[in-house]
Amino acid sequence: MVYLLRLKVIAIGLALVSVIFGTSTVLAADPHILLRVDMTDLVGSRMAEARDEIRTLLRDAKPTIRYSGLAVSDSAVQVHIDDASQVEAAKAALKSLTDLVAGMEELALDDGQPGLLKFTMTDAGVKSRTTAALKQSIEVVKNRLQDFGIAGAGIRQADQDGILVRAPGVEDLQSLGKTLTRPGRLSFQLVDTSMPVNDALNGRPPVGSSVLYTMDDPPIPYLIENRILVSGKNVIDANATPNALTGEPVVAFRLDSRGTERFEWATRQYVGRPFAVILDDKVISAPIIREPIKGGTGQISGNFTSSEAKAIASLMRTGALPVRLTIVEEAR
Repeated sequence: MVYLLRLKVIAIGLALVSVIFGTSTVLAADPHILLRVDMTDLVGSRMAEARDEIRTLLRDAKPTIRYSGLAVSDSAVQVHIDDASQVEAAKAALKSLTDLVAGMEELALDDGQPGLLKFTMTDAGVKSRTTAALKQSIEVVKNRLQDFGIAGAGIRQADQDGILVRAPGVEDLQSLGKTLTRPGRLSFQLVDTSMPVNDALNGRPPVGSSVLYTMDDPPIPYLIENRILVSGKNVIDANATPNALTGEPVVAFRLDSRGTERFEWATRQYVGRPFAVILDDKVISAPIIREPIKGGTGQISGNFTSSEAKAIASLMRTGALPVRLTIVEEAR
């Protein structure tokens, strides 16, 4: 009887530990991974969006509003209005940033310093963005688990910003975690041929372009236009398959109607230009456009191994994560 009582006390104690410390200490018979939303990335991404919105709104204002120092700083975005007489006009032009959305103010304006407008996310804004990002992330992670064919895999929300993934039978949790947390951001962008890439590295890239690298060892730099012509959101299917002529692994993809239209327009408009395929800020392929590509289908080749082609195809099928996820626990 004494032993039974001790067992009950131990069980109650473990249950209390689970309640106190949250789902990161969930006792599970199956291997599991705990993922959490990267709040720095979530807020930083929203601030970058706000920066671009400010640039557009001030540029389109009539009369023109002169500004400087537009930048993201920590968890805020700020801009300096050069002419003090235009501050009120600038605030009016940027009013949409602080308008209520579903009864909530997402961004707050601080105009306490002369000529300086500073926008920060409110607590309600952070909470709303986290909820939305978590919901989308769960769907992406669920799609990836299904794509891997892990029998009995389960997924659920943990706390306010976590995702608990149950992965029975998986031996290499580290590899699975890395795959589940890959951003998966795919885009088709033009290579900027206005200057040699080495000149951009030694000086400054042209406005509207950035230097990105391949995944080779050593990595190869490319000067890439920031404008996205077609994104991964337009991909509706992708598969790893051998090239019909060379036999090398390639990724065959199919686009939705919007992507098909944009892809044909871009490949018609820029025949003779290199067209880069970007995955998570890495150039995985940069072929020359030989002719317009119609029908919304194509192939991505880049000296892939079979496993690399399969991984890329899986990311294209299952979509990109809306926010960066971090691994906080792997347990079996």
